[in-house]
Amino acid sequence: MIKNKKAVVLLSGGLDSTTCVALAQKQGFDVVGLSFDYGQRHTNELEAAARVATVMGLESHVTAKIDLRIFGGSALTDDIEVPKGRSSADMDKEIPVTYVPARNTIFLSFALAFAETQGASDIFIGVNALDFSGYPDCRPEYIAAYETMANLATKSGVEGKDSIKIHTPLIDMTKADIVRTGLALGVDYSLTTSCYDPDPDDTSCGQCDACHLRLKGFREAGETDPVAYK
Repeated sequence: MIKNKKAVVLLSGGLDSTTCVALAQKQGFDVVGLSFDYGQRHTNELEAAARVATVMGLESHVTAKIDLRIFGGSALTDDIEVPKGRSSADMDKEIPVTYVPARNTIFLSFALAFAETQGASDIFIGVNALDFSGYPDCRPEYIAAYETMANLATKSGVEGKDSIKIHTPLIDMTKADIVRTGLALGVDYSLTTSCYDPDPDDTSCGQCDACHLRLKGFREAGETDPVAYK
């Protein structure tokens, strides 16, 4: 187990990223959380990220403010209706309008810069290539390519002192596997939110892709999701 070594964890306040925090801590990392206020339609996830950071005892938690609304092109950053009632089969057909163009590339770039300032060479991101919404920046080949680039683009990588490692512990897990893993590590999923279109009181819609996948995961794990749904 690694002792007293920092890792930057991309923390959205959702199920996956919160599980990543627990897994990084289990490996002995002191977790530095990085969240993004990127112009998303709802701030519920930022409030959830702050709750997770406090309850799970992160060393620090930073929220970077960027505005992807200037580009739009996504139901999460533009005046585009969030798809509802889609099945898992529907999600496999095409990349949905909830995809935010190049979001993980942008987020990982910030994480890379933040990691260098923290003296960290480990970055955790909760991407998943099984139960996911078909986003191209959640695939193993994307992460592998980004890690290669990261070690060509940073002082620490070029000097050979510490190579950058992008950890994707959830990438081959089903949502049920993720739920079971998190619960076994004591994760309190009532702190989290996943919904793309929640009510102002943080009640989840239960119909968007994120809700569908989350509920599917809890159901297949034989567990009850503790968050409120319509």
